[in-house]
Amino acid sequence: MTGDARFEDGADQPVRLAALDAEDLRVISALAQDSVLTGPDLTYDAPRRRFALLINRFRWEDRDRAAKAGDYERVRSLLVVHDVLAVARQGIDPTDKDAVLSLLAVEFTAGPDGTGDITLVFAGDGAVKLSVECVDVVLSDVTRPYRAPARRAPDHKID
Repeated sequence: MTGDARFEDGADQPVRLAALDAEDLRVISALAQDSVLTGPDLTYDAPRRRFALLINRFRWEDRDRAAKAGDYERVRSLLVVHDVLAVARQGIDPTDKDAVLSLLAVEFTAGPDGTGDITLVFAGDGAVKLSVECVDVVLSDVTRPYRAPARRAPDHKID
């Protein structure tokens, strides 16, 4: 008998996931939460209709082990959105290499006939809205994990 996959099952493997609907995208959003990047790490290839982010992803799937050992990790990952028709930015300068952006969520708002908007929500009221033909998003780890410079898990205190 096999059981459902658990979040921890991916702790020792590189993440390689595809999202083809809003439910899949919620999983990718959870894994990409608290990723950090700079403006130049956001790229839009209009002819290929592809928007990509090179992120430093916190390894949420390894959090329990890391908490015991005190060695939290991040990994460089690509978050790629396919079938992008248009891009709109708010509070994000894609040329600012010094500003650190923190990705909070990846959200989908459905439109007619499978189209819609994927919104990348950043801390500090920044956002990137991607008008898409359909949900087609891939998250892939592209390096080995490395010790998180902060040496702790991100924490969201609610006031």
